[in-house]
Amino acid sequence: MKQLIDFFKDHPTLARLIFFGTIGGVVIWSLTTDTSHGHSWVEKHIPAFWSIFGFISCLVLIFFARWFSDSGIRKGDDYYGD
Repeated sequence: MKQLIDFFKDHPTLARLIFFGTIGGVVIWSLTTDTSHGHSWVEKHIPAFWSIFGFISCLVLIFFARWFSDSGIRKGDDYYGD
């Protein structure tokens, strides 16, 4: 696993290409899926709803985690004193 991480650190354009290619593939697959049997209105009428929902959910989790860590979980090196 460390070798894979080091490889992607050395080749950031390839990592971005794989990332955006995967995202694009999921969105294209979501657009071509039959939505006539959706369970709710949004599933039937909003293309790629679950892809958009998942992306927004990830952003909310990231911003919440950063806010939570800045509010007191993350402390400085000299927190406990000498």
